[in-house]
Amino acid sequence: MTIAENAAESKRNSMVVPNANDEVLQDPQRGPEETSSSSTEDNPLLMTDRKNSSVKIDMSITKSRKTDKEEDNQSSMIALRKDVDDRNAIVPPDGGLRAWMIMIGSFVINGVLFSVINTYSLIYLELQKSLLESGETAASSKAALVGSLTIGTTFFLSPISGILTDKIGIQMTTFLGGALASSGMLLSSLFSSQVSLLYLTYGVMYGLGASLAYTPSLAILGHYFKRYLGLVNGIVTAGSSVFTTLMPYLMQAILRRFGLDGTLRFLAMLTAIVMACAILFKPIPLTPVSQEQLKSKSNFKTCLKQVINVSIWRKKRYVVWASSIPLALFGYFVPYVHIGKFVETVFKDSDGKLPIMCIGITSGIGRLLFGYIADLPKVNRILLQQISFLSIGALTMLLPVTRSFILLLLISLAMGLFDGCFISLLGPIAFDICGREGATQAIGFLLGMCSVPLTVGPPIAGLLYDHTGSYDIPFFLAGIPPIVGALTMFLIKFVKDEEQTISSGTEDKACQNGG
Repeated sequence: MTIAENAAESKRNSMVVPNANDEVLQDPQRGPEETSSSSTEDNPLLMTDRKNSSVKIDMSITKSRKTDKEEDNQSSMIALRKDVDDRNAIVPPDGGLRAWMIMIGSFVINGVLFSVINTYSLIYLELQKSLLESGETAASSKAALVGSLTIGTTFFLSPISGILTDKIGIQMTTFLGGALASSGMLLSSLFSSQVSLLYLTYGVMYGLGASLAYTPSLAILGHYFKRYLGLVNGIVTAGSSVFTTLMPYLMQAILRRFGLDGTLRFLAMLTAIVMACAILFKPIPLTPVSQEQLKSKSNFKTCLKQVINVSIWRKKRYVVWASSIPLALFGYFVPYVHIGKFVETVFKDSDGKLPIMCIGITSGIGRLLFGYIADLPKVNRILLQQISFLSIGALTMLLPVTRSFILLLLISLAMGLFDGCFISLLGPIAFDICGREGATQAIGFLLGMCSVPLTVGPPIAGLLYDHTGSYDIPFFLAGIPPIVGALTMFLIKFVKDEEQTISSGTEDKACQNGG
């Protein structure tokens, strides 16, 4: 073979296409891109791999673009939906014929129910005489238990009232409460000499009916008032003070003329007014967002979550507030129960009913006054309630060292004023913290929790008096819980709910009236 033939053969061998697993040799006469392109075109395996890789990359890009587009569409829908919901959100009218009629109806309901409860002492005297005449033993304690069951049931069953209100509506719950209370009082007139049946009819039936009607009468106010909610709550809760002032004179006249049975029938007819007031209670429909939230609640698997608005217990501010109020009430009502006996012990020649009258009068004034103050711009409603607890605690501690009856009346007037402040702010604060959808059960559970200290506090003070023969220790100890409860409420400022992290301006809404 000649030299020329060897050179030609070597050139042909250098241009042979390698296997797929061999390294591709780069022709020094070509650039890297040309060599790679030529090798790929000549090798079908490499061409197949390249096509598969290209298809995968194209599919990934398409899928990524599709996902981004879907996310953009979803974000747009959420933004649009929020904008529509914001425009559709229903703002309480803060006035109008129906709104003011509802306020009057709630005023009458509070006045009727609590005037009957607060004037039980007149029924107690007649019932005690009736039981003694029928040969009952321990007539005093049995007659007292009827009234205790009424007030205890009214507050203890308030959570059920809140749950039922969310299930069947404010109007129906109030009507049912009025019917139950009126029926209980009517049945009591038929069994006035059988105390065991009075426990059921007067104690449980009337108490449950009062509970079912009382909670919705506060909850409905938040549907029609926002700017004037504090003042309206003050007016409504003042109903009990107004009616309680007038009821004793009316009941005494009826008792003298018609006796116990006739008086109970009169109270049954009076309580039936609650059903008429319930007809006015037509709540404003919830916003679309709220309706969807209610629908989602119905999908909970457990029965407990279906009937209880558990969202209010996720609000740390409500938990702190709802825990502080019952704590303060362990000593709160001790003076109201024992101040008459205190006057009899210390001021023997004075009228023991005067301090109670002073508390009742200024309590009504306080509900109106502090209800108005609570609606002023930038007023901290929770702080107002703390001031009321601190004041009542301090005033209670001053009672044992009071040796002037005039000074005692002044203390009673001040206690009534701050009592009105505390009561008138319960509804507005519940709406501030839990919103309109959660306020009903928030109020109901709070009142239910308050039933324990309201029942336990005064008897403990009575036991201390029996052992010491003096009200010095009972009144001093009774002043401590309101002060502790007020201090505990400072924790509300330092806890935040989840929704409050969205906007820094939301933090103060649970405490302040934004004006």
